[in-house]
Amino acid sequence: MPYRQHAAGAQNAPALFRNPHVRAILLSNVLLQLGIWVRNFAVLLYVTDRTNNDPIYVSLISVAEFAPIFLFSFIGGTFADRWRPKRTMVWCDLLSAVSVFVVLATIMFGTWQMIFFAAFVSAILSQFSMPSGMKLLKRHVPEDQLQRVMAMFQTLMAIFTVIGPVLGTFVYQTYGIYISVGVMGAMFLLSALVLSRLPKDLEPEKESGAPSFRKELAAGFAYVFRSRVLRTLGGNFALAGIGVGLTQPLAIFVVMENLGMDKTFLQWLLMANGAAMLVGGGIVFAFSKKLSAPQLLALGMAVSAACTVGIGLSKSIPLTLALEVMNGLFFPCIHIGINTMILQNTEESFVGRVNGVLNPMFMGMMVVGMSAAGAFMSATSLVTVFVFSGVVFCLGMLLLLPLFKPARAAESRAEQPAP
Repeated sequence: MPYRQHAAGAQNAPALFRNPHVRAILLSNVLLQLGIWVRNFAVLLYVTDRTNNDPIYVSLISVAEFAPIFLFSFIGGTFADRWRPKRTMVWCDLLSAVSVFVVLATIMFGTWQMIFFAAFVSAILSQFSMPSGMKLLKRHVPEDQLQRVMAMFQTLMAIFTVIGPVLGTFVYQTYGIYISVGVMGAMFLLSALVLSRLPKDLEPEKESGAPSFRKELAAGFAYVFRSRVLRTLGGNFALAGIGVGLTQPLAIFVVMENLGMDKTFLQWLLMANGAAMLVGGGIVFAFSKKLSAPQLLALGMAVSAACTVGIGLSKSIPLTLALEVMNGLFFPCIHIGINTMILQNTEESFVGRVNGVLNPMFMGMMVVGMSAAGAFMSATSLVTVFVFSGVVFCLGMLLLLPLFKPARAAESRAEQPAP
């Protein structure tokens, strides 16, 4: 969705909260974030307890959580445009809750591996629910308030990045896996209840014929591959996905092997990173006009490369925390750079499909990295995996160098592909 200019301060937060759709969707997101973070850490700690810290099983957790995003992101967005948004969101939360309680029943009777299924199903359904929520906000929030609403949701995500790890660890250590999974299911049910109070969908559902879907999918890919900038960004996405995927499942081994701490110490590393992201977002917003979008993205990837290698090599708790903070401070460079490049080089009618094409490139390669992370670490070492990931980030940064020249901005507009 393109950013739109609007008068600063024209609408304050109380006015936004008077909108029933903003209130309901924001409260639903709070409940879902509570459930997801309790799930993330409960599953992580539970699996490490059951498998004696087996890196392959630990990497499978991330695969279960992120593979559906790759597989269903474009499909979910397409069908969400055709279905009634309120009904889609309520049914997705209800089905997620049912799957969670089924999993809870199975692990209570000894089949603990079913814990992966809960994350897998809820991740699939989120790919249908999330775009439906965006559709409702687009429809019921005035244009001049949309950017403020999006900022509220992004702030909510950052806040849970800080408090989520502590909350998830506390629930698991205090009450165990059964209560943790039950909390997750209860949050989905409460979210469905909140969303059910939204006004009824009025528009009829659109037909979801297969030929129309194939045409939309083909048009999105063709649009991306006709643009040099978007092709470059696709390659950058793929390399970044591999880099993130290799290291994300192994963060718990940084805590145990490199730092010699209990695995629950991971929550403090994630909190430091999340808090730095909150600060970094404001800093990047203030200074982003001094750099082009490709330069901003390359800067973020360069810092990520250095910090990833440093975290893999570090045996010092203060140094590792400092590197996590540095990584968090510059992560908004990646986020803002990517979004700006997409918006600057994509026609409005293709923004959704371009995201639908590029995001699976990132998610797909991240899932590949996650799938290989455990075996890669077992065959080599933790340090080797993190150094290799840093090299991959550097390659992604180098891929952007041809876009640095100011002339590329005008040239990229001249290359803008026709729909």
